[in-house]
This record gives sequence, structure tokens and C-alpha cells, in this order.
Amino acid sequence: MTTKLALFDLDHTLLPLDSDYEWNIFTTKLGWHDPAEFNRQNDAFYAQYQAGTLNIHDYVRFATAALCAQGAEKSHAAHARFMATVVQPAIRPKALSLVQQHQAAGDAVVIVTATNEFVTRPIASAFGVTELIAVNLARDPASGWFSGEIVGTPSFREGKVARVQEWLGSRGLSWASVETTFYSDSMNDLPLLEKVTHPVATNPEDRLRAIALDRGWRILELF
Repeated sequence: MTTKLALFDLDHTLLPLDSDYEWNIFTTKLGWHDPAEFNRQNDAFYAQYQAGTLNIHDYVRFATAALCAQGAEKSHAAHARFMATVVQPAIRPKALSLVQQHQAAGDAVVIVTATNEFVTRPIASAFGVTELIAVNLARDPASGWFSGEIVGTPSFREGKVARVQEWLGSRGLSWASVETTFYSDSMNDLPLLEKVTHPVATNPEDRLRAIALDRGWRILELF
């Protein structure tokens, strides 16, 4: 039997928000950043992401600087509050049901996101998904906490294709041996959408919607 694999982008696909952006807003309110300067840089990086020009390494250093400085205990406590007040209320029944439908059908379900593992691991768990491909963060050998650098290939743009291929290879699978579906809202995910068996433009931005219409891809609105 052919293995069926359901891949999901996270931000603006399963969630009606950008988890990394919202995490940064949340921690600014906690006093982890200078609000005016941080918000200026955060907005600039977010605009670059939307435009497809983001340097992921520069962004991750910026986005995790306060996380690295605060340490593990404070960071995990803050993230628990973030989940309770920001993420959980944003999880829509329709999105959760879609994930559960694939699981009930016996499909392997993987969330593939360009947001870092610290922010997204608890979110994946909230969706009942154990397999997460996210930006892996390096740890400082002395402290054991995050350093702000990326380990391996970042799961961003073409990197998502590479990381899914690594995931498949680690399980003795290949693109040819699986039937793949990928749900995404973003033009940044076009390389993976073009690679899979069944691309699904999900809550798509205007540019991706136009491509989906032109190519006859399925369009899905979850919110």
C-alpha cells in the first residue's frame, strides 16, 4: 500500500495568525524588548517574509535574542501563558477537524513550518500532531540553552522540500513511495506545493490563489 502523508504549514494555514509574530508581540508586552524598536524591526522582518525576501538566519537571531537572554525557566513559563491566551483561542474547529480526518484515515501527519521549534512544538501538540518539522535552534554548550543560531537546514522556502526529504529518508521512504498532500497559504511554500502529489492552497494569499486557479489546484478556506 502507498503511504499517505499529509503535510501542513502552520501560520495562516492551520492558525489564523502568525505564531512567531504573535509570540514576539506577547513577549514585548512582558517587557522583554524595547517596544518601539522591537516592533519596528519585527514589522520589517514580517514584511520581508510576506515579500519572499526574508533572510531566515538574520530573522531567527533577532527573534530569539530575548528568548536566549531570559533562559529556559522564564521562557517556558511565558510560552505556557502564550498558549493559553493567544494560541488556544485561535484554534478553529474546522482546522482541527481536518487534521483529525487525516489521522483517522491512517495518514502520517506532519506540520512543516518556518517558525522555530520552541514556539511551535506546543502548538503542534495542541493539534494532536507529534511529527514537527520546524527551524531547529542551536544550543550553547555552556548553558544548554538556545544560542540564536540555526541547526541544519532551515525549513523555509526550498528548505521545506529538503527537510521533508530528510524526514522521508529517515523512515526508509522517498517521494516516489508516498502520496503527499500539502496545505499552505503562502507563496513562500511554492517549492513544496509544486513537489507534492496534491497541493492545496489553504486560505491562500492573493498571489498563491492566482497560481492555484491557473493550475487547477484545490483551494480550501478554513477560516
